[in-house]
Amino acid sequence: MKYLKEILYKVALNSTIGNLNIKISGISFDSRKVKKNNIFIALPGTLNNGTDFIDEAIYKGVIAVVCEKIPKKKYKNISFLEVSNSNKALAVISNNKYNNPSNKIKLIGITGTNGKTTTASLLYELFKSEGYAVGLISTISFKFMEIEESTSHTTPDPIQINQYLNRMIDAEIEYCFMEVSSHGIFQNRIYGLNFKVGVFMNLSHDHLDYHKTFKEYRDVKKIFFDQLPKAAFALSNIDDKNGRFMLQNTVAQKKTFSINAYADYTASIQEIHFSGMLLKINNNEVWTHLIGSYNASNILAVYAVAMLLKLDSLSILSHLSRLKSVKGRFEVIKTKKNGLIIIDYAHTPEALKKVLNSINELRTGKETLITIIGCGGDRDKKKRPIMGEIASKYSDKVIFTSDNPRDEDPKNIIKSMCEGVSEDCLNKIFKIVNREKAIHAGCEMLSSEDILLIAGKGHETYQEVSGVKRPFDEFKIIKKIISKIE
Repeated sequence: MKYLKEILYKVALNSTIGNLNIKISGISFDSRKVKKNNIFIALPGTLNNGTDFIDEAIYKGVIAVVCEKIPKKKYKNISFLEVSNSNKALAVISNNKYNNPSNKIKLIGITGTNGKTTTASLLYELFKSEGYAVGLISTISFKFMEIEESTSHTTPDPIQINQYLNRMIDAEIEYCFMEVSSHGIFQNRIYGLNFKVGVFMNLSHDHLDYHKTFKEYRDVKKIFFDQLPKAAFALSNIDDKNGRFMLQNTVAQKKTFSINAYADYTASIQEIHFSGMLLKINNNEVWTHLIGSYNASNILAVYAVAMLLKLDSLSILSHLSRLKSVKGRFEVIKTKKNGLIIIDYAHTPEALKKVLNSINELRTGKETLITIIGCGGDRDKKKRPIMGEIASKYSDKVIFTSDNPRDEDPKNIIKSMCEGVSEDCLNKIFKIVNREKAIHAGCEMLSSEDILLIAGKGHETYQEVSGVKRPFDEFKIIKKIISKIE
């Protein structure tokens, strides 16, 4: 156990009450999970405020409380610490509790609307194949060596992050690749972490239910780069119009990558097929199993990070040629009689458009392109008609269905998607609320040369309905359907 004064190192304190020379058994910001001799950090929230649960936390054995305003009520033998920002305090305290593990590992953070999971996962696989001890913190999982655990958030809370990093250090992991979400940045989950490289992928319409405006969403992403230290690299995709903006105020070493413009790292697509692409990266050709211009950008980002971390160029390219697509990201399933089925996680307008454009670039025009798509409930409602418009514009047939409806009526979500469909595309639309039935219908529409895109859920193995996560694995569903058809 550490003393309270030790874990408060570098915390910006406004005032304190009580003894700082007491031993703290652990940290918690959830009053339901506190344990005896814990420190409780009262976080502000949109629905509930942590200060409302101070009494409960103390009743359960908490001996120190961090809050943005010390209560007027008097408590015996409880230390109170007033701060201006509880979220930042939580991050710093978590770093200190676990001996600042990000200082002992090469931590690489990837942010952007699309491509975070693919880029982080490919970096993990590349460095692993190069013989390095590596870890991954992503939307899909937390993993290192033979350990793999599911994650509930793209960027975990500061306690979890430091626990993960500490476990990696105990296992002598050298590199950790981590997805950095806008929520994680805004809520200061990554505050005080020592990143060696920060990567900006792109920015498009997403999470505007949370950030309210695109400008706020963009500015939150920029905070990540503003906080990078001088010794770090800030690597940015300048094909995105926000790419140079991310680099404006960073003190880190600025590096760029691009498919379309002059940059420190460049790539171009030489050939593209449903089996992969031939790329030229900084004048060296490499074949990759991944498909689409957006994946060319992802691969280039991987190459750039590996070069910045001093790996050999030819060795990087050799290993890149062997890497497979990340689960649920443009995964092509070839059937014997019923054409191609593609599963992709695309759940934003830009991601969906990129996937459909990639398919349309590859097809001969004789095939029918069928898209199955839904939108999540209780989330950014403004993107629903945009998703509907894109799906109907770039597909021959579209089935609107459920995604993760959560606490919303999926019929209303589908109705919102239909609002974006132009009059001349209305005849393309089918509405099937039950997602499994929609997949069955899509497969039955397929003939031998047709293409079915199932978008939105990708790697997810559940469907969230009325607050309950139900098992729902599209790969298993398709395998079952194909076995019956063929």
